Amino acid sequence: MDSSPLAATGRQWAVATPHVAATRAAAAAFEAGGNAVDAAVTANAVLAVVYPHMCGIGGDLFAVLADSRSRFALNGSGAAALTLDPDQLRRAHTAMPTQGPLSVSVPGTVAAWHELLTRFGRRRLADAIGPAIGYAQDGVPVPRSLARAIVKHRDRIDADAGLRALLSVGGRPLAEKDPLRQPTLADSLRAIASDGSRALYDGPLGARLIAGLRALGSPLTADDFRRHQTEVIAPLARGYRGHEVLVPPPNSQGFVLEEILAAVELADVEPDHLGSQAPLLARLFLLASDDRDRLLADPRRAAVPIDQLLSADHVQDLIEQARAGATPGWLRRVASGDTVGIVAADASGLWVSINQSLFDAFGSGMLEPQTGIILHNRGSSFSLDPRSPNRLESGKRPAHTLMPVMVLDGGAPAIASATMGRNAHAQIHAELLTALIDQGRPAFEAVDRPRWLAGGLRAEATGVVAEGRVPDAVTGAFMAAGMEVERLEDWDEQVGHAQLIARDSDGQLQAASDPRADGGAAAG
Repeated sequence: MDSSPLAATGRQWAVATPHVAATRAAAAAFEAGGNAVDAAVTANAVLAVVYPHMCGIGGDLFAVLADSRSRFALNGSGAAALTLDPDQLRRAHTAMPTQGPLSVSVPGTVAAWHELLTRFGRRRLADAIGPAIGYAQDGVPVPRSLARAIVKHRDRIDADAGLRALLSVGGRPLAEKDPLRQPTLADSLRAIASDGSRALYDGPLGARLIAGLRALGSPLTADDFRRHQTEVIAPLARGYRGHEVLVPPPNSQGFVLEEILAAVELADVEPDHLGSQAPLLARLFLLASDDRDRLLADPRRAAVPIDQLLSADHVQDLIEQARAGATPGWLRRVASGDTVGIVAADASGLWVSINQSLFDAFGSGMLEPQTGIILHNRGSSFSLDPRSPNRLESGKRPAHTLMPVMVLDGGAPAIASATMGRNAHAQIHAELLTALIDQGRPAFEAVDRPRWLAGGLRAEATGVVAEGRVPDAVTGAFMAAGMEVERLEDWDEQVGHAQLIARDSDGQLQAASDPRADGGAAAG
């Protein structure tokens, strides 16, 4: 597929996504009279086809939306099966299974698309899904990111008949630029286009999916799907340098970014991840992440002490621990994640930032063959520790890493940011926002800058992973602070790929797509 510019500027609309086909479909939605939400959902539907290792209609979705008058967060995460028996699972496992049928919770994406379009869009769900149906039926060249994932996760693919059939041809794995065709998924998308979201949650498509999942060992039932609801709620909001930063509330980890930015501002830390105080920033990132690991849960079932976590006293405590060299909370899972970010803005002043994912690469490692749907493994985020607020319970939503971001300036949207990165979402956003707000960098320069992430590729790592472009002075400072440094390739997907829109001083919309992905930016 032809390349697309990674940066674009316009006054009427702007969009950035991690795959050029999604960006083009979003641009076409704008040109057809759609608004930012129509464009973003259209892009997400295409990504659900062309990026099947990262996202899909078998996953979850979070969004933040704002204009000059209103702001909303949308929680499209699903719950564990009502019939699930936590005690039985604890007897059989020492930790939640990371793949397979027990890792699957109700997928919330399609219901979230319906809610977004019904409440905030101008076009029908069928219009939004149309381009995706074409790509699923006719095929799309395997993009670079998917080709890498097929190689890296070959054992996972080979273990599932559905994935093996989709991602192989003539007995060999698909390679970059090979055609990827998904006619069964195209049929599922047609059913959604025809009958709306009820096709999945209370219709024949959902019945086929549930039957297939139960045959694979999942406890999910039709009742679980019928009960699913998308929440539209107020976002968490906190000030930073005269701006207002909006993130989804729990069960999203969005508050971690608010903690980090509060610490940077209160401690007068140099707001540059490539600056002289990089080791201090790394400790702040991880101390805030440790709060997530201890306390994040479904607020319908557990009290998440947001006010205390964002209080001046707690933020000061984080600062003192970081300055004292504390290094708890080193990331317990691989820092990279399999997620897409989508940002869009329009001339009416409506902006949207979306995260949608399957969690791990190819999610649960299960493609249900009757529907072509790959199921996520968000249920693997539950804890089997009965003392944890995020302990597994039937009908409960797991702690979630997805956290799209919106920044307001003078009450109107000024920055929309969305990234992949699993546990590292908050620190990637912090690196981007400090580049934009504190350093005054253009949007593309912010996403293109060399990146490092606190935490390693191994579960026990006590250091950082850093792209080869990260200056030696920065990696040397980490090592001098006793932190292990693992070098990655330049523009490596393992440090996340982000999508940005920023409003400049002239009121123009700057859209930027991360070169670490296969995407593009467009504006008009």
